[in-house]
Amino acid sequence: MKKAVIFDLDGTLADTIEDLAGSINASLRKRDYPEHDFAEYKLMVGEGFRLLVQRALPESARKDDLIDEIAAEASASYAERCLDMTRPYPDVPRLLSALAERGVAMAVLSNKPDGLTRKVVEALFPGAPFRIVRGETRDFPRKPDPASALDIASRMGASSGETLYLGDSAVDMRTAAAAGFMPIGAAWGFRGEAELRAAGAEAVIARPLDLVEYL
Repeated sequence: MKKAVIFDLDGTLADTIEDLAGSINASLRKRDYPEHDFAEYKLMVGEGFRLLVQRALPESARKDDLIDEIAAEASASYAERCLDMTRPYPDVPRLLSALAERGVAMAVLSNKPDGLTRKVVEALFPGAPFRIVRGETRDFPRKPDPASALDIASRMGASSGETLYLGDSAVDMRTAAAAGFMPIGAAWGFRGEAELRAAGAEAVIARPLDLVEYL
């Protein structure tokens, strides 16, 4: 019996790619660097905002000072537009309600900056009973390091064996495996079933409500 579920955010609970892409592309365009389409950004996200900027830049331009400059600029732009096009995936609100009705503890763990993670979750899922919503902070290393995930499970009163992790990328599956959680892949997200299974997903689900059968 699973007592707790920890969710990734981008590509799992919400489709955030248009707003993320828009913020990075604006900074690239300003400096006459090539822009990227949504499909390309789906392969870049998942390991923190700074690494996203680094991947979006041409290799010849990947200097620390420039990466930091664009990361700060694009992060500020994203903070203003992060809810323009971002929406929950279909049936995610129904899944959250179903889990709450069953008394399952829920949390969100993202590699997105902490303040932006909280802003998006609070706006898209008002009233959802998440025990903890956490993005990238100085207190814990980013996923796939399991430290933050394990801390969240502990704070929810769940052991590793009682915790399920739902995410859409290899980073998420590696996080779950390292923490001893059940790793479940979200096929509707940014990366797809092949990457999830190769990274160790115990199951890959096609629809959010399919998660209930793994509790």
